[in-house]
Amino acid sequence: MKRYIFPFLLGIVGCAILISLGVWQLQRLQWKEAMLAEISAKIGGAPQELPPEGTDTKPLKYQPVTVSGRTTGQEILVLSGQKGIGAGYRVIDAFETDAGRRILLDRGFLREADKGVSRLAVDLTITGNLHWPEETDSYTPKPDEKTGLWFARDVPAMAVRLGTEPVLVVAARVEGDTQGIAPQPITITGIPNDHKQYAITWFLLAIVWAGMTIFLLWRIRRQSA
Repeated sequence: MKRYIFPFLLGIVGCAILISLGVWQLQRLQWKEAMLAEISAKIGGAPQELPPEGTDTKPLKYQPVTVSGRTTGQEILVLSGQKGIGAGYRVIDAFETDAGRRILLDRGFLREADKGVSRLAVDLTITGNLHWPEETDSYTPKPDEKTGLWFARDVPAMAVRLGTEPVLVVAARVEGDTQGIAPQPITITGIPNDHKQYAITWFLLAIVWAGMTIFLLWRIRRQSA
């Protein structure tokens, strides 16, 4: 009987750990779904005016805003792409509001073929969302000085380059001449939510562990017979 104790306890403890990890991932799934629902509701809320100059907009991420003004032609092209279209760029413009402020405006996606097309200053009314993308890390290449291309949106760095406030508005709807730039509204589709898959993996491992334990106990029984 003693020969059964260790493998039996090992099987019980192993299954308990794997099942607890699966349950934890289910709890994380509920938390993530609630967070995504909150973000989605915030993105689709009623647009407001820009917060006062000097306001830290990082905590205001996703807040809907509306702003009118004029593009400047001073822009940053961030390497990007769209499914079904291919490579292109996000156009980040230094936007002068009717109130005389200079902010960053993410106008949307520009096809690679339209990169060299001249874009003169135009009057626009924008409905969109404040954003503070977290796209840079230690592996992100620095902007290419030869081509002028950027590889990620970095609000403080872009503000310094274009001489604007560190305020980024991502256009969702544009009134005026878009100049071939298609708005790319903020959505929750890019926010990962893999907790369900993780939970399934842990539960399947628990089943495998239980099966291995039963097989081991069966082998011990046969050897003892």
